[in-house]
Amino acid sequence: MTAKKRVFVAGHRGMVGSAIVRQLEDDPAIELVMRTRAELDLVGQQAVADFFAQENIDQVYLAAAKVGGIVANNTYPAEFIYENLMIECNIIQAAHAADVQELLFLGSSCIYPKLAEQPMSELALLTGTLEPTNEPYAIAKIAGIKLCESYNRQYGRDYRSVMPTNLYGENDNFHPQNSHVIPALMRRFHEAKLASDKEVVVWGSGKPMREFLHVDDMAAASVHVMNLPKEQYLSCTEPMLSHINVGTGEDCTIRELAETMAKVVGFEGAINFDASKPDGAPRKLMNVSRLADLGWRYSVTLEQGLASTYHWFLEHQSDFRG
Repeated sequence: MTAKKRVFVAGHRGMVGSAIVRQLEDDPAIELVMRTRAELDLVGQQAVADFFAQENIDQVYLAAAKVGGIVANNTYPAEFIYENLMIECNIIQAAHAADVQELLFLGSSCIYPKLAEQPMSELALLTGTLEPTNEPYAIAKIAGIKLCESYNRQYGRDYRSVMPTNLYGENDNFHPQNSHVIPALMRRFHEAKLASDKEVVVWGSGKPMREFLHVDDMAAASVHVMNLPKEQYLSCTEPMLSHINVGTGEDCTIRELAETMAKVVGFEGAINFDASKPDGAPRKLMNVSRLADLGWRYSVTLEQGLASTYHWFLEHQSDFRG
């Protein structure tokens, strides 16, 4: 009887990690290995080294990270760069020391320069200045890519990196002050519907364009990239430019997002835009041609994804009080 592949999903309780678990849990050839923060502090070097020395891990999805919105990134820059660097360094080094050959590191589109040409291709990495508000987080994610590449070059490992666009879906953060645009709008429209409000006001002009990917698609893409034959992966990447963008390759205006959200939630009032509030970058879109060449394309449309997310939100809204 063939032994099951022991797969460690680091960050299995987060939005992306939990989606990866859902992708893998029904595979009879895989035995999932997961640890809560209380069971394994990934910032602790010795604890992570001991874990890998004892657990006979075959494959790693590195989805663990300290994450937050603009306010959190601005308020705690030291924690964001330190904790993310330590998590990456500890897991990648311990995996190597335990002779784990396969690892997938999950990053973020914020690795690209603030003024990167649109759509942003993998070639834009390290070509300009980062967005100042999340520079510490972005630097840590860039370091994660370079850690993977360095272990590949020096030790012949097969450590790969994927960089997602804006994600949303089950297990997202719906906090009223520090959530991202989709969960923030979803909560706002939902509460407006319950209160029978006549209007919802959205910050900005509604003109900026953004790309959104459902987290289940992100998980599917991650598993796809992890399982690509090494020769195929190497044929579409470079040793020192090996990361792969993950997104839809399509975007919409914030106005279109708000209108779709209202439809999904069932809010029938007016949607007004407060143009006195900042818009942010006019456009943020990923070039996903490298991923397309490797045989993967998204499947969940924005309206489908918002509908399933809203269904999940309704089932869990008691968790988001306050």
